[in-house]
Amino acid sequence: MRFRDLLRPLWHFSHSAPPSPPTSETRAAALDAASSELVTATALGDGEESVRAAAIRKLPDGTVLRRLAGLSDGTTPPVSSHFERIAQERVAQLIGAGAIDFADLGASTGNTTAMLSVAALCSDPAHLPRILTSIDDPQRLATLVIEGSSSRMRQLAAQSIEDPAELTRLLKQVRGKDKSVYKIIKQKCDVLRAEEQRIARVASDVAALCASLERHSHRVYDALYATSFKLFHEQWQTFEPQAAPEIKDRALLAIDRCRDVIAGHMRQVAQRAEEEAQQAARKASREQATALAEMETQRRNEAAALAAAEAAALRETEEKARTEKLAAEALALRQVGGLIGKANSALREGNTARAAGLRRAVEERLPTVPAARAFLASQVLQLDIKLHELKEWKDYAVAPKRAELIEEMEALVGSTEAPKALADRIKRLQDEWKTISKGIVSDSEADWQRFHQASHAAYQPCREYFEAQARLRQENVEKRRLVLERLRAFENSQSGEHPDWRAVTAVLREAPQEWRRHSPVDRAAGLAIQEEFDASIDRLQGRLDSWYAHNLAEKKSLILRAQHLRTKGDSSEAVEAVKRLQLLWKNVGAAQRDQEQRLWDEFRGQCDAVFQKRQQVHAEFAAGLEANRRQAATLCEEAEQLAAISGTAFLEGVAKIPQWRADFDALAEVPRADLRGLRDRFERALARCQVQVSQMRERDKERSFTNLLEAARLIHAYGWAVAQGGASSDLEALKQAAEIYIAGVQQWPKGGAQALKEAWVKAHASSDSDMVANETALRMLCIRSEIFTDRPTPPEDHTLRRVYQVQRLVRSMGQRGEDSPDDLDAFGLAWVRVGPVSAATHETLLARFLRCRTSRGVAVSHSGSVA
Repeated sequence: MRFRDLLRPLWHFSHSAPPSPPTSETRAAALDAASSELVTATALGDGEESVRAAAIRKLPDGTVLRRLAGLSDGTTPPVSSHFERIAQERVAQLIGAGAIDFADLGASTGNTTAMLSVAALCSDPAHLPRILTSIDDPQRLATLVIEGSSSRMRQLAAQSIEDPAELTRLLKQVRGKDKSVYKIIKQKCDVLRAEEQRIARVASDVAALCASLERHSHRVYDALYATSFKLFHEQWQTFEPQAAPEIKDRALLAIDRCRDVIAGHMRQVAQRAEEEAQQAARKASREQATALAEMETQRRNEAAALAAAEAAALRETEEKARTEKLAAEALALRQVGGLIGKANSALREGNTARAAGLRRAVEERLPTVPAARAFLASQVLQLDIKLHELKEWKDYAVAPKRAELIEEMEALVGSTEAPKALADRIKRLQDEWKTISKGIVSDSEADWQRFHQASHAAYQPCREYFEAQARLRQENVEKRRLVLERLRAFENSQSGEHPDWRAVTAVLREAPQEWRRHSPVDRAAGLAIQEEFDASIDRLQGRLDSWYAHNLAEKKSLILRAQHLRTKGDSSEAVEAVKRLQLLWKNVGAAQRDQEQRLWDEFRGQCDAVFQKRQQVHAEFAAGLEANRRQAATLCEEAEQLAAISGTAFLEGVAKIPQWRADFDALAEVPRADLRGLRDRFERALARCQVQVSQMRERDKERSFTNLLEAARLIHAYGWAVAQGGASSDLEALKQAAEIYIAGVQQWPKGGAQALKEAWVKAHASSDSDMVANETALRMLCIRSEIFTDRPTPPEDHTLRRVYQVQRLVRSMGQRGEDSPDDLDAFGLAWVRVGPVSAATHETLLARFLRCRTSRGVAVSHSGSVA
């Protein structure tokens, strides 16, 4: 020990230090009993930061506290953000305690930024969104989304923004920074985008409907005019609330024109009806006057001739009546006889229906016969007998089949069969009923009514289905008409010199598909628009075919020019010319699909022939690149093999690393695709070697500390025996064991040898009075190590740990830094310098100390101890 080190304790003894000034903790604690004026003065003063901060935390609600927190204007000098934050925390604390009403504070404060900071610090989470809702400046909200002090503030600010442009701008700025905020803005943008798409679709439908109304308003009235207008008008009433003002004006004007057309037609109809009624009235009046005149003339003539003709007429009438009566009777007799003959003929043929009809005709004519002849009555009786027998026989044969048909028809009521198949089955049963009823006049009207009602009920689903099909065909006609109108509009838009051929191709492919989707249609109604559609498609296809033909000629010309360049050999001029031809090829439009690939293959073959020799040079260059790649891979493999070994071979191989790096850097060009991978592989291998070197050094260092602690344990055991007055032989054995162990260690950590010398000095001079101090010193080293490594301290040392932490806090307030900063290696050297303690205590404390070293990633081992 140097001479000045020996004199230093004497110098401290002779020069006692003056009493130290009160610490900042003492002054801060004194504020608890100080007056409010002193607390306010300290908070507004320029003293130590810790004291001033403590004074701010004790301020009551008032002007000073609100000015410091930035919540009100005043003459208070500006404060740092640190003190402003403390004042805002104090305001939030008072709000949570109920001393300050948050709503009143927000109403009296004009600084929204400060209020946001206070709301974020409050214990009530509802305060922050309440402040954010009061901000109506989108730029301010956008700033909070990016620069908000907390994630919750940024999220609430993002939820408050509704401007689409601002949301789109913020989405780019927060990407990759705050996932929760990005998710909120992304969801808002998705909702806005979906709404825009919906509005666009509605606008398109509204525009199409408005155009249909306008076209309809210019049509001439026909039989379907009113029905079509009703359909368009009902559709417009659905879309009208969502239509733009200009579209709404156009549609309403078109609706008024349509109504004018209908009203004009109705006026014309009424006018024509009125004219026809007037003409009929005039004609009737003329005819009535003429008839009256004729009747009067006729009456006079008849009155003049009536007297002369009455006698002759009476005689003639009586003669004529007698003659007619005889003729009628003869005719009736002949007719009845003929009807009876026809009925018998029908019975012979088995046609009971015709026979029954003829029998009814006979019954009707019998009253006209003045007196029934005996032979006629006999013939009628025989006819009735034969007709009755035949009807009974046929009715007996057909009745089961009729019952079967009724049952089948009733079974079809409520059937789930397809309407078309169901209609076919009903039609088949009705045809069978007609077939079996042919020639039969059945007395069972109830069977027919039952069959008819069942047919009507079973056919109801078919009737609804066919009506729906009719409506569907009508709707498809209208949809096809809309497709035709869009096709015509597209054809007109592409009538210029430079049409969009890609769009033309797409329309020629998609328009027929959409046209076919709108089927079925009524043949008569759809034939006219089908012809117009086909004509428009043919015109577009013709223009596209002409464009294809022009492109085909251009590409064939380029192929001939490329073929001509093959004769010039592999010159640079030919290569550049081929490149120019390739650029021209890209600018030429497409040919037809079945020709495009064949033309391209032919053109590429001509170009490949020009580049063939140049590829040979490229192959030689690639071979050189491959050789360099293999050499680089070899260097990587050598470095990886070195990183996989250890021990003496590893240490010998480390010396080759500089040469390997020089060889790798000296390599010529390497394939670009492999360069980065090889360089990364080489650097990773060298990095593993460097890590292994560092680990070896760390292990050597830790081994040296392990040896140092073991040597200290042996020295402490010797010192404990000295303090306990052990036998000389035992002391000599313990001392010799320590010296032998120390002599066998080749390397100590820096400062380790000096620490062991100091340990020997304390061991030789140890006594019982030092044991308590030594144990306390070791416990303090364990506590400091546990604090440094964030490990818990056993319950028996909690008091020591709190005392140490308070002392360190006091020292940190009065000084810039500690005299001996915390470090596990420094703790290890300090451990060695501490005097001896009992073996059991030493082992327990050493185990705690070694666990702290292990928790820092250092592998520590000790004989008889577990880290």
